[in-house]
Amino acid sequence: MSLEPEADQPGEAVLPGMLPETLRAELVAFRRDLHMHPELGNQEFRTTAAIKERLEAAGLRPRVLATGTGLVCDIGEWDGGRPMLGLRADIDGLPIPDMKSECAYRSTVPDRAHACGHDVHTTVVLGAGLVLAELHRQGLLPRPVRLVFQPAEEVLPGGAADAIEGGVLDGVGRMIAVHCDPRVDAGRIGLRQGAITSACDRLEVALDGPGGHTARPHLTTDLVTAAARVAIDVPALVGRRMDTRSGLAITWGRIESGHAPNVIPQHAELSGTVRCLDIGAWRQAPDVVVAAIDEVANLHGAKSEINYVRGVPPVVNDPNVSDLLRDAMTARRGIQSVEDTEQSLGGEDFSWYLEHVPGAMARLGVRTPGERTVRDLHQGDFDADESAITVGVELFTAAALLDAAEH
Repeated sequence: MSLEPEADQPGEAVLPGMLPETLRAELVAFRRDLHMHPELGNQEFRTTAAIKERLEAAGLRPRVLATGTGLVCDIGEWDGGRPMLGLRADIDGLPIPDMKSECAYRSTVPDRAHACGHDVHTTVVLGAGLVLAELHRQGLLPRPVRLVFQPAEEVLPGGAADAIEGGVLDGVGRMIAVHCDPRVDAGRIGLRQGAITSACDRLEVALDGPGGHTARPHLTTDLVTAAARVAIDVPALVGRRMDTRSGLAITWGRIESGHAPNVIPQHAELSGTVRCLDIGAWRQAPDVVVAAIDEVANLHGAKSEINYVRGVPPVVNDPNVSDLLRDAMTARRGIQSVEDTEQSLGGEDFSWYLEHVPGAMARLGVRTPGERTVRDLHQGDFDADESAITVGVELFTAAALLDAAEH
């Protein structure tokens, strides 16, 4: 396939790396295959094999990560000079059922779905790699680029840490990524300098007491009430001990206790998440949250056991790399295709890469223009307008070329 640019006007320079129609159709089919066969974190063996096979067919040499799933692949040979640009995708699915009843490519795996768009992310990086490989063969890629297909993004603290330990950042100076956003129209991206996501930790609480009869709560620990007070009072208490500008929020996803209406149980469990907009507050959060739980539990005579699972810090976009993505999208589709976006309370382990190298994540629009229904992330009916694949590929290829041109 030829990737030479064609100018609209004599003497007008057009950035190469547009997506050929034949490859566009192949990538849509590839994405649909992944969508039909979602795999959970650290179990993405079929997904890894499919990516590896396609990269090898293009003459590339992908390397499976030491964890057994996920890959890293370089386009061109790094000579030890200026570090490479890294393109990152996450490849795992979610443990929820696919609810798209009238979709030919809905998940074939019970209680598994690509409901966060990782199949799109993977296809975008794969497509960008194939286009960049062709540019490299034509002598149009000034410097090497690294593809990172990372497993287990949905598994706290995220597969990024294992990938980094496996050396995927060796020789990389900058990292870029996209994340599907169903609130943004396909054909557009959302960008933000600074924090674009939030920190996210997992919180598990076990409460214990002697149990008893509901006729005599004064003779025992009323564990159901204790659990209810932890659920209600701890978020309020923490909200008064942390700067409210940090946006720290505790949200419970599960409360479980008891088996009979007239028996005060001996055990109760709560689990949820702790999310935070500010990285400084995130570092303080475990001590503050644990102390608040202990206080409330003790007040009601319950013994508490707390498992505070450290998750991920916020993704903090580097201004220069954000500008690179803005310039790349502008070169492809004009400045009107870039919109400012807000910081979300969602967590993303792309943040771990940015603890080591500067980088940025863009929100990739996947809503069909004109569609009124927003199919939110992590919902069983989530789907993406597949024209977003072309947008993501061309964004990444433009970013790789502009990154090289900057230096």
